[in-house]
Amino acid sequence: MQLILCGGGSGEQNTLANQKLNEIIDHTKSILYVPLAMNENDYPYDGCYEWIQSELSNVDIPSIEMVRSFGELASKNLQSYSAIFIGGGNTYKLLLGLKQSGAFNNIKNYINNNGIVIGGSAGAVIFGYDIDIISSMDSNDVNLTDTKGFNSLSGISIFPHYTNKKAKFTDEENAARLSKFTDSIINFSQKIGEVIAIPEEDAIYVNGNSIEVIGTRPYYTFKNGKVEQFEIESKVIGK
Repeated sequence: MQLILCGGGSGEQNTLANQKLNEIIDHTKSILYVPLAMNENDYPYDGCYEWIQSELSNVDIPSIEMVRSFGELASKNLQSYSAIFIGGGNTYKLLLGLKQSGAFNNIKNYINNNGIVIGGSAGAVIFGYDIDIISSMDSNDVNLTDTKGFNSLSGISIFPHYTNKKAKFTDEENAARLSKFTDSIINFSQKIGEVIAIPEEDAIYVNGNSIEVIGTRPYYTFKNGKVEQFEIESKVIGK
C-alpha cells in the first residue's frame, strides 16, 4: 500500500506530490480517475477530466481513464491500473457512494494488495479513521451515519486545506474560518482521536506502516485537545 493524501491543492501546490507519484507507479499502466465526490450538476465530469489531464501532465503515464458512477468503480479490476486518483468534493457524498456500491471494498482490497492511491481533499480524508473530522467544512446532506474511513493511518484522521486562505474572504473572515476549523479539530481530537491537519501544499505519504508528510509548509497534529506544529521532514508520524 502506497497512498499520497494531498491537502486539497492543485497545480504547483501538488508538484512534490506528483513527483512522488511519478516515482512509484508502473509507467506502462493508466491511472483511474474518480471525480465522484463532486456533484455533476455543479461540476460536469467532462470538465473534471480536462482538469485531471492538466493536473497530471507531468506524470509519465499512457492515459487517464475516468469513472462516472460508483457502480462502475465497484466493477473495475483496479489491479490493471498504475494508480487511482480520487478527487475532492463532498466527503460524505463520496464515502456514502463508495460504501453503498461496494466500491469501498474494491478499493480496500486494492490497497491491501500493494495498490497505489493519490487522493485530494475528500479523496484524502476517506483514508483516515473517521471523516466526521471534516464536519466543519463539508455538510452531511446525504445523512451518512457510518463515517468510518479506510483507517489507513492506524487511527489518525485527516483534515485538509488547513491554514490556507480563501482569496474571496477578508483577513478577518479567513481568521474566523481558521478559528472555526481549529476549534472543531480540537474537539474531535478529544472525543474521537488523533488528527493530522495539512495545508494544500502538503501531502501525507503512507508507505506500508510508515507515515510521513511531504510538501513545503508546516503541518499540525492534534491529540487529546493539544496541537503541535511541525516543519516538513522534522518528524516521521509513525512506522
